[in-house]
Amino acid sequence: MIRSSLFLALALAVSGGAALIDTADAQTAREVRRQAEASMTLSGVIDIGREGQVEGFQLDHREKVDAGVAGFVDKAVQSWRFEPTLVDGKPMPARTTVHLRLIAGNMEGNSMQVRVVDARFGKLGGSSAPSTDDVTAAKTRAPVYPPQAASIRGQGTVMLLVKVGRDGKVADVIAEQTNLTVVGPERTMNQLRDVLAKASVRSAREWTFNPPTTGEDKDRDFWTVRVPVNYFFDKQSERYGRWSAYIPGPRQQAPWKTGEETLAAGSDLLPEGGVYMVGRAQEGPRLLTPLG
Repeated sequence: MIRSSLFLALALAVSGGAALIDTADAQTAREVRRQAEASMTLSGVIDIGREGQVEGFQLDHREKVDAGVAGFVDKAVQSWRFEPTLVDGKPMPARTTVHLRLIAGNMEGNSMQVRVVDARFGKLGGSSAPSTDDVTAAKTRAPVYPPQAASIRGQGTVMLLVKVGRDGKVADVIAEQTNLTVVGPERTMNQLRDVLAKASVRSAREWTFNPPTTGEDKDRDFWTVRVPVNYFFDKQSERYGRWSAYIPGPRQQAPWKTGEETLAAGSDLLPEGGVYMVGRAQEGPRLLTPLG
């Protein structure tokens, strides 16, 4: 359990949603706390030993991160074990970048449970350029902030599931989940989710992508990607090391087969600005230690 600035984040989320709240029909603070979670995105560099053990971890911008959270992440990462990296059949030391997503919930009193729900690794000693094994964005213009949402400072993230055809065009798209960072009556929050989801889907239907040209997935009939669409008034860089409190929305499954047997942990918390293939193992080292 960790005691930190999360409760300030939750307080700001509630106050930030004041325009949504009808005092005659508002959710109680207790009900909001029961639903609320918070996430944080962090990044760093991991040095991996010959046997897959973590020999070093450098957290980026440590000065921006609460000391308790930084210590928790250090301890978690140091306990990880990777599949050894082989070069010409021999285990070798390796270095990889990592992007972490933390989630906090189960608030009791002044404490909460914090866990790592997602870890995405960079190529071992490779370039950061997009891989031709992946679906990549060609034209993915961000949606216009819906006026009816902006007028009440409604903020949140829509996670899209996009079915990409062999021509790179969008064959189908759904809003898999919409998480809000404002609080209000259930009816108002559902309306806001609907407004943000429809704006995202409408814009996504005009997007185009670059299909993979190499790798084992290049001959598929179609590909499925997740794309997060954020509606916030501040910049992503300003949120590094800060808890972002939110109310998770309901999830729906795609009407087509995505190649994903179950919903991936942390898939609702992917960093913005990316296109994430579904049903395909990520590049980089293979983590053997379960997250959570």
